[in-house]
Amino acid sequence: MMNGGAPQAPARQMSLPADAALAAALAVVLPVLTYFAAQHRAGHRPFDAGAVALVIASAGTLAMRRRYPVAVLALVFGITLIYFVLGYAKWLAPIWVPLVIAYFTATAYGQRVAAGIAAVAGFAIFPWLDYLLRNRPAPSAAALAGLAAWLLVVLGAGEAVRIRRERVAAAARIRAEEARRRASEERLRMARELHDSLGHYLSVISVQSGVALNLNQHLPEQARASLEAVKHASKEALRELRSVLGILRQNGEPAPRSPTSTLARLADLVAQASAPGLEIRAQTEGTVRPLPFGVDAAAYRIVQEALTNVARHAGPAAATVLVRYGEEKLTVQVDDDGRGPGACPQPASGKGIPGMRERVAALGGELYAGPRPGGGFRVLAQLPLNGAR
Repeated sequence: MMNGGAPQAPARQMSLPADAALAAALAVVLPVLTYFAAQHRAGHRPFDAGAVALVIASAGTLAMRRRYPVAVLALVFGITLIYFVLGYAKWLAPIWVPLVIAYFTATAYGQRVAAGIAAVAGFAIFPWLDYLLRNRPAPSAAALAGLAAWLLVVLGAGEAVRIRRERVAAAARIRAEEARRRASEERLRMARELHDSLGHYLSVISVQSGVALNLNQHLPEQARASLEAVKHASKEALRELRSVLGILRQNGEPAPRSPTSTLARLADLVAQASAPGLEIRAQTEGTVRPLPFGVDAAAYRIVQEALTNVARHAGPAAATVLVRYGEEKLTVQVDDDGRGPGACPQPASGKGIPGMRERVAALGGELYAGPRPGGGFRVLAQLPLNGAR
């Protein structure tokens, strides 16, 4: 339980000033509250310098709560235990606040085992201290039930925050991957067009100038020199073109004749988009067969955009991806049972729902994107197969 680990991530390092400010504020406020809470508490150790030191130590430890959540939880737990073993007033004591915050933080940052151990240990120790050490009555069932309820509430709140954070991180990964994909596709498109158009004409120039030289052995010296210069320049231009294409492809990636993102990669897409709190299932109906490339690529992109929107806006949800192969059209349907995009507008820049509409319209298909019966959101695209290329 004492294993705090190394600093978790840059985001947690950036949170250090906020956590330090929280710890400083609690270190000032909690001793004052402890003083007033200790008044008129007969049978307990009176408020003194030891109580102040323990309360300040407990609050100050929270400065590192997001960088070392497990270690902070262990330290705060130990300080709180010492506080009550020494006989200071227990119920409604302000020193509970740092322990609750440390417990919540450990849960929110995925340290379930440490949080569970702390919850079980706290439930087994704190209510019984007066009974074991000071011969006082055992805690009542109502008190134990209340403590258990509070532990579960904090645990649930921490889990909700953790799931939300991981879903936001998953959506950010999807957006980053989408940005990288778009940049890569643009580079490859440029490389392909340069190769297919400019490269073709340069090759023709080089070949034709060589043919002219071979077939016209008695050309004037000036004309022959010009043709030699044309042939040499076209070859140099082809070499330069290959160099530029290598830069555009980056890291030696080949320039494919078509993007590789098609429905053949649907399982990989679903696995990548899945995240805590977001369950995605994919199913296929009809006879799976090769599709026109434009339809195949558009269907993949529509599913990708729809799942990105689910990750961003649906909240905790389950999503279903249905691909139906028909005789004359391909149907792609993505349903979720979450909140849906709601009032979150999608920019008309080739992304989100506007981007889906553009893809579908370019193929002569139809798209529905909106609330679905029973709640949630639906994206339904019907792409004609006849005439698609």
